[in-house]
Amino acid sequence: MKKAILMFAVVGGLVFTGCKDNNASDKVKAENVETAAERDAKENVYPEITFDETEYDFGNITKGTPVQHTFQFTNTGRAPLVITNATSSCGCTVPTYPKNETIAPGETGELLVKYNGSGNGQVTKTVTLSANTESGKEQIKIKAFVEPEGTNKAS
Repeated sequence: MKKAILMFAVVGGLVFTGCKDNNASDKVKAENVETAAERDAKENVYPEITFDETEYDFGNITKGTPVQHTFQFTNTGRAPLVITNATSSCGCTVPTYPKNETIAPGETGELLVKYNGSGNGQVTKTVTLSANTESGKEQIKIKAFVEPEGTNKAS
């Protein structure tokens, strides 16, 4: 019984001494709050890729005629841009890009898109870039009107 009373006394003493009226906000240091705010602000900074043009039209081309176009872009964000992948909507379109190269804010880059002239009539092909932008995906398009081989154009 003495042990039980002693145990209740110790537990009661701990409860009353551990529950002081402390204000938790008094323990927060102002410089730690500022540092955390700066860190959190940096986490929301993304690169932003801005193309001079997001769509290019080759016009009329003869079937099987390879064409290509270079898209110019700028990193208009506040963080370094890295393009990790570029894929096209079909195998007839091949993008060449600065893979895994760091493009600093304000710097420019190029994306070369080659199209082999397959298809018939009006065609539109999409190239999707995977990058460290906020959305993670960016798209550009090429268009052409593919005419059959041997078509004579009126002069």
